[in-house]
Amino acid sequence: MLQHLDKESHWDIIIIGGGATGLGTAVDAATRGYKTLLLEQEDFAKATSSRSTKLLHGGVRYLAQGNFKLVLDALRERGILLKNAPHVTTALSFIIPAYQWWEKMYYGIGLKLYDIMAGKLGLGNTTLLSTEKIIALLPTIKQHSLQGGIMYKDGQFDDARLAINLAQTASENGATVLNYCKVTGLVKEDERVTGVKLTDTLNRKEYIAHGTIVINATGVFADDILRMDNALQPVLISPSQGVHLVLDKKFFPGTNAMMIPKTSDGRVLFAVPWHNKIIVGTTDTLIKKITLEPAALDEEVSFILNNINLYLKTLITKNDVLSVFAGLRPLVKLKNIHKTAIMPRDHTIIIASSGLISITGGKWTTYRKMAKEVINKAARTGQLAKRNCVTKDLKIHGWTTDNNKNDALHYYGADLEKLKDLHKENELWSGLLDPGYPFTKACVIWAVRYEMAMTVEDVLSRRTRLLFLDARTAIKTAAVVAQLMAEEMGNGDDWIKEEITTFTTLAKRYLL
Repeated sequence: MLQHLDKESHWDIIIIGGGATGLGTAVDAATRGYKTLLLEQEDFAKATSSRSTKLLHGGVRYLAQGNFKLVLDALRERGILLKNAPHVTTALSFIIPAYQWWEKMYYGIGLKLYDIMAGKLGLGNTTLLSTEKIIALLPTIKQHSLQGGIMYKDGQFDDARLAINLAQTASENGATVLNYCKVTGLVKEDERVTGVKLTDTLNRKEYIAHGTIVINATGVFADDILRMDNALQPVLISPSQGVHLVLDKKFFPGTNAMMIPKTSDGRVLFAVPWHNKIIVGTTDTLIKKITLEPAALDEEVSFILNNINLYLKTLITKNDVLSVFAGLRPLVKLKNIHKTAIMPRDHTIIIASSGLISITGGKWTTYRKMAKEVINKAARTGQLAKRNCVTKDLKIHGWTTDNNKNDALHYYGADLEKLKDLHKENELWSGLLDPGYPFTKACVIWAVRYEMAMTVEDVLSRRTRLLFLDARTAIKTAAVVAQLMAEEMGNGDDWIKEEITTFTTLAKRYLL
């Protein structure tokens, strides 16, 4: 990728930001045939895009708010993504327990509307469940006053794995995608943005990349790029923090998720099976300081525990939490709205007088539609040759019809057999990083060779998801991962020591 950067003198489209929006935009641009460069300051999906609730959903809460357009768009995109990336997505049953007589009918009617809006891309019909059925499906549910409930279908995915697959898809279609390349300034000619200055932070080398159109897809960091263009730019982003707790499956056995439709702050709360663990969340807290590693506040952790414990027989405490992760939503500021929970989740596209295009807001589920819209505008603004979007039917890297969801590594999709072939190259690589998890040493080698993993954190956070699933175990495996990476990359003992120290310091932030 760095060789491409050295050789190319001019790009049609330069994208700043390697999260869901940026990567989706790179896929769209490259598959239309535009010469495309994507630059990410850290690793792909390092920030918000690896820290979601892992749901592909229309947004039941947005339906209650009356935002029918967002729900319609998201339900349609959910169906497209389940079709185009079956290896990292799945349909999932969600249960809403009812403790008041009217709740079954109230939520049942709303979710029937949800089914109707999904149309032919629906995943199954909403059904009313008896008390006995709910208890059978959710064995640890609190039974006192339980009056049955509702089951509906929605989607689930592995966010960081999808991000890596999008980077691969963009690359396979001609895009140059680079992590650890930080944009430090914009290049201008006659007040028009015509390129970017960047630094390869691993090699400490500086570059200038020239392009017809520059797209700012940096999420919560969008204001930083906007101010490179115009120092007087008013603040656009009002970041909202969402926190998630990861628990052992014993607290919530079974294959169904639970949705609590109304918490004390008006949000919904989910308990979702994921990689044989349970994710519980999320919060919606206004945050003033934007950082790559946001930390859960004590009150957010207490809020989640207090609300989930209202619905379960077994008391969950802080000592039961295997990992806690927080992400920042790039919500767009609106006048007279100060509560982030009611700020709209729609995306916003801004075209500056300099020609800089910024896209922010939105949600993972609608990333493809966002990419389509911003590239349409980029082509018009830059007077590029008109070419139609082709991503509606584009198979994402890893797509396969032969996907055994019972295989713990099924999310590698079409790459799984090639990954397992590494066991023949070195039989030691077939060994597990930890006996409690399915990740083999071959996963580390694969991540370095084919997925642009450059650090231990890249491997344990986003190529495998061990840090998010069990922070203590991730810390235990760091030395083995560092050793494997160093041998593959040709790095020495100093690199190994530094990586172990850096990762351990980071991983401790995921422990309560």
